[in-house]
Amino acid sequence: MTAAFTRISAAALIVGMSFTGALADDVRAVPSSQSDVMMSYAPLVKQTTPAVVNVYAERMVTRRMSPLFSDPFFGQFFGQQMPGRSEKQMALGSGVIVAKDGIVITNNHVIADADDVRVALSDGREFPCKVLMKDDRYDLAVLKITSDETFPTIPIGDSDAVEVGDISLAIGNPFGVGQTVTSGIISGLARNSITDGEFGFFLQTDAAINPGNSGGALLNMKGELIGINTAIFSKGGGSNGIGFAIPANMVKVFVAAAESGQDYFQTPYVGATFGPVSSDIAEAVGLKAARGAIVSAVRKGGPADKAGLKAGSVIVAVNGTPIQHPDALLYRLTVIGTGNTANLSVERDGELTDVKLPLSLAPEDPPRDTRVIGGNNPFAGLTVENVSPRVAQELRLPDISDGVAVSDVANGSPAARIGFAKGDIIVAVNGNEIDSTGTLEDEASENPGYWRLSLNRGGRMINQILR
Repeated sequence: MTAAFTRISAAALIVGMSFTGALADDVRAVPSSQSDVMMSYAPLVKQTTPAVVNVYAERMVTRRMSPLFSDPFFGQFFGQQMPGRSEKQMALGSGVIVAKDGIVITNNHVIADADDVRVALSDGREFPCKVLMKDDRYDLAVLKITSDETFPTIPIGDSDAVEVGDISLAIGNPFGVGQTVTSGIISGLARNSITDGEFGFFLQTDAAINPGNSGGALLNMKGELIGINTAIFSKGGGSNGIGFAIPANMVKVFVAAAESGQDYFQTPYVGATFGPVSSDIAEAVGLKAARGAIVSAVRKGGPADKAGLKAGSVIVAVNGTPIQHPDALLYRLTVIGTGNTANLSVERDGELTDVKLPLSLAPEDPPRDTRVIGGNNPFAGLTVENVSPRVAQELRLPDISDGVAVSDVANGSPAARIGFAKGDIIVAVNGNEIDSTGTLEDEASENPGYWRLSLNRGGRMINQILR
C-alpha cells in the first residue's frame, strides 16, 4: 500500500472508568463523578505495548531491466525467462505476542512470500521467526520467535462481547515511525466485503490505523486483544477513521490450529453453499428483514443434507446469535470449530425450526490420488488430484464431484504453454468423462492427433480443441 505522509493534529478527552492499580473490571459504566473520568490510558499502554512487535519481512523480487521487456512482443521470445535483476524488498508490519514461548499473530499480507521474517520488541531486541501457518483467505499468519526466552503477552479476549461504542486502542508501527498508540471506539460489527480474501467478518473502529499497523493489536479497556488490525478504507492511503480488524475469536482458533501442527487452516465442512438474502427473497420466504444466509445448494450425503437442510432454507441464527449475511454464518461455524455441533435457526415456508449441524473436517472421498501427467501430450506437466471435499477445500474449488483437479502446472511444460492453471477441473476428454486421475492418465497416453477438452474454470465451462 502506498500512502502520503499527512500531519494530523487533534485533541480529545475520552471518558471512561479510572484506573486504580489493576485495570478495572467494569469498563462500560458511565462516570458518576469527576474522579471517575479517565484522563490517561498510560497504565493500560504500559501493560500491553511490550507484547506488540514490529514485523520485518524480507523477500527477493525480480525487476525487469528495461520497460521494453514489458511489451508482450518480447514475451513471445523470452517467456518466463524475461531478463531482470533480483533485489531485496522489505515489508513492514506489526504483530502481537499471544503466548509466552513466542507465538506471534500477524496478517498474512505482512509476511507473504517472505524469505526471512524477524520481529523487534519495544525494548529494541530483535529475533528471527519461523512461520508456523499462514492463510491468505483469512489474512492471518502465526509466527514462532526462535528463542528459548519467555516473552510478554497480551491475553486474547472475547470479541463476541464487544459492543458498538466500546472504547478501543490500536497499537502498531504506522509508516515505520515507531510504536504508536491511537484511540477510538468500536464503530461497527460483522462488516463484510472489506478485503479481497474469503474472510468477511470484521470489527470496525475509528482508532487511527495506517500502513504499518497491519497485524497490530486492537485492545479493549481490560488490556485484552479483541482484534488484529488488518485494513482501512482510504482513497489516499492514510487513516480516514474507518479501520477494520479481524475478531479475536477468529484469532483464537487460528492460533490453536497452528500450535496443533496443522499445515493449513481447515474449516468445518458443511456440504452446502450459501447466498445473501435480498429484500425480494426476504419477502418471498416471509422474513421481516433481509438478513441471514439462504441455502443455495446441498451436496447429497454431506453434513447439511444429513441434518435436513434444503435449498431455499434461510439460516437466521447460529447458537442463538443472529446471522446478518453468509460471511457471518461461515465465521460462526469456524469459531465453533470441528468436533462440535452448531444449533441453527432455520426459516422455511414461514416456519422457524432448529437444526443441529455436526461440524467435522472435509472428508477425502474419493481417496486422494495425486499423479503427474507425463509423455508427449497437451496434459504433460500437470499435477492432478481426484476431487474430494478435502481437495476442493484445499484448492478453493466449488464443492463438486465431477472431474479431476489441477493442483500444479510445471513451468515451461506443454500444459503451461497451453494455459492450464491451478484450480482447473478437467471434466471430459474426447467425450469421455474424467472421473479419476487414472482415467485422465489413460486419455493423455492416447495419441489421436487432437484432444477435445471440457474444463471447469471458476464455475465457467470451457470447451477447447488441443493438438
